Amino acid sequence: MPGPSFRRAKWSIAALFCFLGFQYGTWVSRLPALKTRLDLGAGEVGLLLMACGAGAAASFPLVAALMRRLGSRLLALVSAGCLVAVLAALSAVPDYPLALLVVCADGVAVGCLNVAMNAQGAALESTHGRTVMSQLHAAFSGGLFAAALLASGVTTLTGSVAAHFALAGALLLLLLGCARPGLLAHREPSPRAPDGSGRRRPRRALPTATTLLMGCAMAFGTVTEGAMNDWSTLYLEDVVGASETVAPLGIAVVSVMMLLARLRADRWRTRWGDGRVVRTGSAVAAGGLALALVAGGVIPTLLGFACVGLGAAAVTPCVYVAAAGRGSDALALVAAMGTTGLLGGPAVIGFVAGAANLTAGMATVAGSALIVTLTALRIPWRPHHPAPDRLPDTPTPTG
Repeated sequence: MPGPSFRRAKWSIAALFCFLGFQYGTWVSRLPALKTRLDLGAGEVGLLLMACGAGAAASFPLVAALMRRLGSRLLALVSAGCLVAVLAALSAVPDYPLALLVVCADGVAVGCLNVAMNAQGAALESTHGRTVMSQLHAAFSGGLFAAALLASGVTTLTGSVAAHFALAGALLLLLLGCARPGLLAHREPSPRAPDGSGRRRPRRALPTATTLLMGCAMAFGTVTEGAMNDWSTLYLEDVVGASETVAPLGIAVVSVMMLLARLRADRWRTRWGDGRVVRTGSAVAAGGLALALVAGGVIPTLLGFACVGLGAAAVTPCVYVAAAGRGSDALALVAAMGTTGLLGGPAVIGFVAGAANLTAGMATVAGSALIVTLTALRIPWRPHHPAPDRLPDTPTPTG
């Protein structure tokens, strides 16, 4: 049976990325209200966020098994439904221990949807021979932005978390309903014995060196990408001496540059290949940030942060594509390592800043980007075959 056209599938998968960004941005934006309602301290809020990341990082074995059993399409739909239920549970959770359990479940569902939607994106590229993963990741950023706008609008009308999450849940279900018909019926083929017999080949218990290299690139790439959101404002204010008005521009510069770069990065991938884009981009992030730390001053620092947004934008999309090409187990492990980097990176930078200073902590971010460059030299990227900018959107069989 013919599958959806390239354009239809692309928008459906992009809706999944937007869904995840919108769901995450919705509940995180109401952390102050949850903190007040549950009477939490700063440490308890930090543990709540860590529970989400820990759930996502620990979901690797479950995700790998569910990908083999359900396929990426069904897993994406089921995990997305769970994420809507999480919002409803968070709006009514009566105490802190239950909140920890709900947020941990959110992390597991995020891990499932993250792997499933990236598998869908990689299958779309493979089926149609076109680069699209970076644009899909831009849709995630768009979802975060839309969630922030909705939170701002709702809180001007009512302080009710339940009303906010009910509206957000309805929008998420609408988005999921629009996405469902165009998703690819993608399932990883069952591995067979090398002699061609019908017997299943035993699965390798340990990840290969190539998979670990991809996981390393993903982990340090997410450290580079995520650390700017946690530390850029503080660095501008405490080290550079920026005013309280200017300091938040660090996050804005990184976010805008990353969004713009992701909208263009698929053309770069088509023209130069994934390996070159990752190596060059991470080198730009490392070099630009290092020069900014040496030069000092508000303008050089903002330019250095812009280099991070520009250079890091395509790293995770390219690594996801490479990992998906090695099967669902590799993709699940690489995604879990990326979550670990996102979770543990800010804490490591804080430890370095406490032991030395915040400049040394930010230098760690530049070092992470440099490690991505070096790791990318050893990863066997997919062959580079430049494709025309436009191909006909003809239905293609999927299975």
